[in-house]
Amino acid sequence: MSSDVTADVSAFTPSLLADLQAGRPVFWANPARSAAPEIQTSVDGRAISLADVRAAQARFVRFAPLLARLFPELQDSAGRIESPLLPAPAMQQALGLPASAGALWIKADHSLPVAGSIKARGGIHEVLEFAESLALEHGLVTLDADYAVLADAPARALFGRYQVAVGSTGNLGLSIGVMASALGFRAAVHMSSDAKAWKKDRLRKRGVQVVEHTGDYAAAVAAGRREADADPYAYFVDDERSLSLMLGYSAAALHLADQLAAAGVQVDAAHPLCVYLPCGVGGAPAGIAFGLRQLYGPHVHAFFAEPTQSPCFLVEMVAPGASVYDIGLTNRTEADGLAVPQASELAAQAMRPMLGGVYTVADDTLFADLHRVRETQDLRIEPSAAAGFSGPHMLTGTDAGRAYLRQHHLDSAMPGATHLVWTTGGLFVPPEEYARFAERGAALAATQPA
Repeated sequence: MSSDVTADVSAFTPSLLADLQAGRPVFWANPARSAAPEIQTSVDGRAISLADVRAAQARFVRFAPLLARLFPELQDSAGRIESPLLPAPAMQQALGLPASAGALWIKADHSLPVAGSIKARGGIHEVLEFAESLALEHGLVTLDADYAVLADAPARALFGRYQVAVGSTGNLGLSIGVMASALGFRAAVHMSSDAKAWKKDRLRKRGVQVVEHTGDYAAAVAAGRREADADPYAYFVDDERSLSLMLGYSAAALHLADQLAAAGVQVDAAHPLCVYLPCGVGGAPAGIAFGLRQLYGPHVHAFFAEPTQSPCFLVEMVAPGASVYDIGLTNRTEADGLAVPQASELAAQAMRPMLGGVYTVADDTLFADLHRVRETQDLRIEPSAAAGFSGPHMLTGTDAGRAYLRQHHLDSAMPGATHLVWTTGGLFVPPEEYARFAERGAALAATQPA
């Protein structure tokens, strides 16, 4: 352990701690996961349920006419921001996942319009919820009105009095900044040193104020929070503490359920759904996992994927309150959206009884899988979005993963399992940036077994 360790990490087993500190990929199974048909979930003293998931989805529906008016790319979908569900047999073969272990599918959130990442869900939802509260308070709409009127001058004058701010490594900032500025809010995004330059440039072109910080994600969030607290007309989207963000992500489960049913994919005891979600601070994967658990009960098994140097959610689940620095890690990774030192306590609280586990992925593996999914499925994603592809092997091909399958009586059910990899970002990566990703990935895939 490094000499600057400050938090109590005694809850880690020596072998797990040694593997994490050495940067070796690990699979950690959550010992607190409940197999109960229903779980009563409370976050910060508030009970949340499927009704909250449906309420978030209803908000997206109310705003759809406005979104179609503001964003030409949403006109064909009538204002819905959604992504396809894709079968991935060629990628399954490239990963060496046998048919006897189930079938691989991809939830292609890397192609989500407007924001180009999974953050289009939670980030946009929270901005819409804030805008709705102002519009209702000032009598501009009622809940059954046509929200397209919020693109007109009275609403823009109202929204223009307020600033919407967020701290981000990139993708959340894009979703908040783009939506806030489109509605007429003054938008500010506090970005950490590991945020990509092209994401900052894209925000500035939208008229968003980008505030750069030399520190990491946590430092950017703290600075943004302090600045917003000093301004009575500032609203801060707090990725570490926001229930609105989490519930916005959770609404994805409802559309996914429709897609699975349309594809003839069953989810039950004989057909478990194993979902692999890249994880930064934890709000996005926690929201999706929460929504899916409300629909499918114990038959969904959610696993979070983190870089070997930034396993903040794993650390939080084992040693609440600790950060990756406390176990001697650097928090340095090419997966900028996952470069978070400390997880959301709110997300961890929600996930404690329902998360299947967490596994870690080396950066080289991210790039190799980025290459493989381009070659096999013609999908262009960013490195952080490739983290899910290691999941099926970590679950079915490691001792710790197989122990999880035995513990939850899944061995005999795996031929009927669905392995769902959530690709979380990549639509707006500049061609020259993606070319560098692809070149590195091709070189690594040639030398690295799947």
